[in-house]
Amino acid sequence: MCLTLNLDREEDGRWMAEVPELPGVLVYGETQDDAITKAKVLSLRVLADRIEHEEAVPEMDDMFSVTP
Repeated sequence: MCLTLNLDREEDGRWMAEVPELPGVLVYGETQDDAITKAKVLSLRVLADRIEHEEAVPEMDDMFSVTP
């Protein structure tokens, strides 16, 4: 799984970060790094919520290695 993180700088100087593969993951930060961090945190929360509620998530086979 590879999620895209789009960055844009607003006219007021804030940074906006969005993950298009996860609708609703759009955050603002004071700095570029702040926006990236917030987008990553929200993305993980959205994925966890989807897994918990047995909803569809992007392919995660490469994220975990399961051993018997």
